[in-house]
Amino acid sequence: MTSPKRVATVTFNPAIDQTVTVGHLTRGEVHRAQSVRQDPGGKGVNVASCLADWGVPVTVFGLLGADNAAPFEALCAAKPITDRFERLPGATRVNIKIVDDGETTDINMDGLSVDEAASERVLAAVEAFAAPDALIVLSGSLPPGCDAGIYATMVARLRAAGARVLLDTSGVPLSLALKAAVLPDIVKPNRRELAAWAGEPLDSLADVVRCGQRLRAGGVALVVVSMGEEGALFLSDEGVLLARLSAGDLASTVGAGDAMVAGLAAAAIEGAGLERIARLATAFAVAKLGRPGPHLPDLGTVHALSEDVTITTITATEAIGADGTGEAR
Repeated sequence: MTSPKRVATVTFNPAIDQTVTVGHLTRGEVHRAQSVRQDPGGKGVNVASCLADWGVPVTVFGLLGADNAAPFEALCAAKPITDRFERLPGATRVNIKIVDDGETTDINMDGLSVDEAASERVLAAVEAFAAPDALIVLSGSLPPGCDAGIYATMVARLRAAGARVLLDTSGVPLSLALKAAVLPDIVKPNRRELAAWAGEPLDSLADVVRCGQRLRAGGVALVVVSMGEEGALFLSDEGVLLARLSAGDLASTVGAGDAMVAGLAAAAIEGAGLERIARLATAFAVAKLGRPGPHLPDLGTVHALSEDVTITTITATEAIGADGTGEAR
């Protein structure tokens, strides 16, 4: 399969992320914020912004409240991002992220209520963009009123147009998309999301590998499972790799998963093999840690981090076993 040349992201439920940093969060107490910032966000927006920082032009589709669209418009104007958002009456939701003692507490709102006609307009616009030279990233939650099966529908229609599809969602939308007759090319659940889809705990690395292999057997070409400090698993027809890179003590993990998705898209544009995919996606995620807003650091920093990623090969025997250790390369 040839490498994609064009990339689009789809965000049905964008958000303005208000990040509040406090010294230590205590329930029931009054706190004084050390800092407060607002950034345009939503998973697909974050992916697009990180890709643009890498030098990859991106087109963004989705639904956006007209009342507070200015931060999103400013982001697109500042980077090589083409704005194809469908404007709706009302305001885009504001999500609150409270950062304290190196932990982030997210309070996410539902978002604008949408109707089928608005969702269909987005789907039609994305389908018109789709072609064999396109990679389309479907990511994030769905707003009230949006059909939970819309990602499954989009995967089928976009792949019928020849596009490659990367899916990053959770809950019912993920379950429906993975039960469909046509599956995405790439999926990136975290460990908790994968366990929820599987309906079983994934306590060991071997459990995660086994569950990822179920998705591979079902037709997903690349399965990536992020596991926090334990690293991330990458499964394809080239094998199974565990990628790890120490992040140190950082105050915020906001956007790291979205940065990893951007790294997967960047690697797809390169036509990269599995090890390069693992290195670049991990480097994107770690580079984003602790950085405010949907932005990467300079490219030299990301390249250097990719070289520092530890890659461990998981053999078939080890994947069945309990410890999941492999041979480091």
